[in-house]
Amino acid sequence: RAPASTSTSTSLSVTSKSIPFLEAPSKLDGTSMVGDYGFDPMGLSEIQADLKYARWAELKHGRICMLAIVGMVTQEYGPFGSGWHLPSPHPGQFEELDPFAAVARVGFEGNAQIFLAIAALELTSFNRHYGEGTEGDIGWDFLGLLEGKTEEQRRRTMEQEIVHCRLAMVAFTGAAVQTLIFHEPLLG
Repeated sequence: RAPASTSTSTSLSVTSKSIPFLEAPSKLDGTSMVGDYGFDPMGLSEIQADLKYARWAELKHGRICMLAIVGMVTQEYGPFGSGWHLPSPHPGQFEELDPFAAVARVGFEGNAQIFLAIAALELTSFNRHYGEGTEGDIGWDFLGLLEGKTEEQRRRTMEQEIVHCRLAMVAFTGAAVQTLIFHEPLLG
């Protein structure tokens, strides 16, 4: 006969998939959110009451950074190495290679248009941040990229997006540092 167990039940700590010697935070269980690898060394997940808003913010910032990096590289290198520029009634207005100097060069009207476009996008998706549904889904699947996919395929596609968003945020940070501190071309 086996002896009666006298130990109390203890919760086993779950280790992070990204850094196996770190313990994963309790809210990051690795299954409930796509792209959750248990990586939160600063403990930000413990501050948030609900991680849905944080995921929305991560996706928005990542998508913006993906567009920014493509824009920075296209502006600087473009087709045939000469750069690609929008046509403008004011010669040289869109030919600034430094993305931070370009903001001033475009002028008030151009920046106002960008601000109004961003405001319109934010207002149309404002209620979705805390509502039901999938994080980051603003209903824009014009190309039908998720149509006809199984749940596993959809989850893999969403995981690929969040990984690319994270990479783009790191790439944009590197490009900004290189531009602001060293005043060097991105790929040159």
